Amino acid sequence: MTLRREDFSLSDEQKGLRRALDELLAKHSTSEVVRAAEPTGFDPTLWRHVTEMRLVAMAVPEAAGGDGAGIVDMAIVAESLGRRAAPVPVIESVVAGRALAGIDSDAARDALAQLLSGAVGTYALGPVGPTQLVPAAAVASVVVGRQADAVVVDTSGPFRHVINMGSAPLGEWTGDAAVTIVAGDDAAAIDHAAQTEWRILAAATMVGLGQSALDQAVQYAKDRSAFGVPIGSFQAVAHPLADVATLLATARRLTHRAAWFHDNEPEAIETQATFAYLAACQAALRAGEVGIHTEGGVGFTLESDQQVYYRRARTWASLTGGRRAETARLAAGLYGPVGGRP
Repeated sequence: MTLRREDFSLSDEQKGLRRALDELLAKHSTSEVVRAAEPTGFDPTLWRHVTEMRLVAMAVPEAAGGDGAGIVDMAIVAESLGRRAAPVPVIESVVAGRALAGIDSDAARDALAQLLSGAVGTYALGPVGPTQLVPAAAVASVVVGRQADAVVVDTSGPFRHVINMGSAPLGEWTGDAAVTIVAGDDAAAIDHAAQTEWRILAAATMVGLGQSALDQAVQYAKDRSAFGVPIGSFQAVAHPLADVATLLATARRLTHRAAWFHDNEPEAIETQATFAYLAACQAALRAGEVGIHTEGGVGFTLESDQQVYYRRARTWASLTGGRRAETARLAAGLYGPVGGRP
């Protein structure tokens, strides 16, 4: 059977993976669990469950001790995690693990062994100088990232937690204890691959967050009545919800497309990961905004899960410097430096 670029439907095995993970998260990533994990955004019990499910090891090549799953499979995992706002850094650990698996050094192998044994890992999204906010670094034992012309690993974590509106485990990393594991052109290629994978999986996570915000808002619009009819029957309520559904469908398709190309035609992926990430940022943030407004005064309270989805989406959308910076980076890649800046 020939794979087609237009067909990104899931296989029976992938649907089974999603069902199994959704069942786990329904039990162990409830709203109460998510809220109890704040402000660090990490639940050790849930992390133990996802480790037992081998979600991180799943994405590591078989030759390095993993199960050899691709980014398509991990995008499915990421969307399910996003739907539950799961307080576990699976995506960050996956990207770090896959980067380490591609490096031939003792330090890389030792760090990967820690991740496969259940340690938390993460990947730094930008050059260090002098400090950097790194996703999940506040709970990660292993940080992988780029310094100058090298990729380094630091196993001295966790690092100082930085309070943020999304109650995410952002940590302040300096890389003082980092060890070089690869340099030169190979380092640049590994960093580019990790950055691409992170954007695809972050996009999938935000699609999940946005979908839960939309689902909750739609249910509220059905249940809440005004003037004797459900508020969802009013165009002022229904139309914004329909717009969000369209944004999410677009972002989901772009994400699946980027993941498919990553696994099947990586030479043609080009800017697809960034497009998916930007579309998911827009969709998730808009879903949160519309969800909050649909619920009115209830939506603005801390008791509503809408603010949880919205705060998480705001954090995910800011980790690369924000949508404006990401758009500028994309434009520079497509058309060259603008105004003397890369």
